[in-house]
Amino acid sequence: MQTYSAKPSEIEKKWVVVDADGVVLGRLATIIATRLRGKHKPTYTPHMDDGDNVIVINADKVRLTGKKADNETFYWHTGYPGGIKGRTMGEIRDGKHPERVVEKAVERMIPRGPLGRAQMKNLYVYAGTEHKHEAQKPEALDVASMNAKNKR
Repeated sequence: MQTYSAKPSEIEKKWVVVDADGVVLGRLATIIATRLRGKHKPTYTPHMDDGDNVIVINADKVRLTGKKADNETFYWHTGYPGGIKGRTMGEIRDGKHPERVVEKAVERMIPRGPLGRAQMKNLYVYAGTEHKHEAQKPEALDVASMNAKNKR
């Protein structure tokens, strides 16, 4: 018996749309990361990009449990002396680009490297309800009903 390994011609990618309205961020990110990697498929191959294309809408309405909105701070450095800056997760979510909170949560669950970067290109996050991928006829994935703790 041999281990199955998918070939590039055998890979089928679906389009999935996820509504993040009121869903807990970490639980949402794990489901999205699993879909992007393709681990939900029986034909999963670790070295191939066989995951689905995922569209996330309402990213600005994602829930943060506990005090993560105030205490979880993202830092970066400008390159100048004393140039360390930081923003809390709540400030980013309520600011100009709220979709970055979901993108970063998923990105940190995907392996680093060329394959992980290719898989992240299959993620499309939008702050509102509108997206430009209607032509692909995406299937709706109800993340909120997968677990009672997803939406409280």
